[in-house]
Amino acid sequence: MKDQFRVGIGYDIHRLIEGRRLVLGGVEVKHEKGLVGHSDADVVLHAVTDALLGAAGLPDIGDLFPDDDPAYEGIDSRKLLQDAVKRVRECGFEICNVDAIVHAEAPKLTPHKKRIAESVALLLGLGSGAVSVKAKTNEGMGVLGQTDAIACTATASLFRSG
Repeated sequence: MKDQFRVGIGYDIHRLIEGRRLVLGGVEVKHEKGLVGHSDADVVLHAVTDALLGAAGLPDIGDLFPDDDPAYEGIDSRKLLQDAVKRVRECGFEICNVDAIVHAEAPKLTPHKKRIAESVALLLGLGSGAVSVKAKTNEGMGVLGQTDAIACTATASLFRSG
């Protein structure tokens, strides 16, 4: 009975640089800077992926999709998430819900939260009410507050199917 319900936490952070597009939760957000990383650097999908993998007791995103593997260079993070969802389901779990907090000073994300949540829900095969996306600033402090990076913290809950 204790394994019927599981919760996982994921976190990711990437630096912002000019000349890259900004993708959050599979949604392109207009901004003069984008996130740098081996993949498309989508911090929302990376955090959600790790939350799901953690809840299922699977290896993390870095173990499954290492950043020194050329196969993942420039990869769309939606593909990584879909692979993780498949692995979670193969372990006998279904996704209940996902909750994500995007930590960003700029751009302002309030106008984009609904689209990001809908995109993540679609990727997970969930109704729009099962995914929550919140945006928080860092009140000008640290790399997040100085607009040098964007981070995301996510939780995911799973239940054993069947």
